[in-house]
Amino acid sequence: MSTPGSLLPSAQWHLGPLTLTGTELTSLGIVLGLSVVSGLSTRRLKLEPGAWQVALEGIVSLIEQAIRAVLPDHVGEVMPLVASLWIYILVANLLGIIPGLHSPTSDLSLTAGLAMLVFVSVHWYGLRIQGLRGYLRHYLSPTPLMLPFHVLSELTRTLALAVRLFGNIMSLEMTAMIVLLVAGFLVPVPVLMLHIVEAVVQAYIFGMLALIYIAGGIQSQERLENPEERSLS
Repeated sequence: MSTPGSLLPSAQWHLGPLTLTGTELTSLGIVLGLSVVSGLSTRRLKLEPGAWQVALEGIVSLIEQAIRAVLPDHVGEVMPLVASLWIYILVANLLGIIPGLHSPTSDLSLTAGLAMLVFVSVHWYGLRIQGLRGYLRHYLSPTPLMLPFHVLSELTRTLALAVRLFGNIMSLEMTAMIVLLVAGFLVPVPVLMLHIVEAVVQAYIFGMLALIYIAGGIQSQERLENPEERSLS
């Protein structure tokens, strides 16, 4: 296995017949790391929790409240996906702070994959909750002439979702690198704080947009099923 000096997105690692890019290897490490932490953290839950359990329960509670504010009737269905997106993207964004590593979200291929996951999830939740006929009917509302515009809207927002996260994280890493090259290591703390704040903000925005897209799809079906509610809104 060859080991580049740093996990650049374009770097390649060879393991037998498999070839992994730096982005894929880093993403795999994040998933495995989060899986191990989740497994160990939930093995011995206590009625009188310690500091670590309190922190985890607080995070879960915040995520649940955010989802409930947007989609109160389907928290249980969408929480696994939205919570996973929030946590994964946050960790991926923050990974660029570590010397020698780069945030996998600074790679357009990964952010495009995440955006496609959201795209598929919107339709999956709509079909699961409303059924095929009910879900497809909203594409023809209020007139069948709106079908091309509905399709175009979903494609463009998926593209925007991918490019927004990629552009912000890539520009953040480039800005931090340029500042450090010009000013040396005299200003590491402000650059570090900027990276942390931006990483949190971009993870929140991506997860919230995913939640809004899913909620919009589900609620559009429900409004069709409840014309009285639609007329009052």
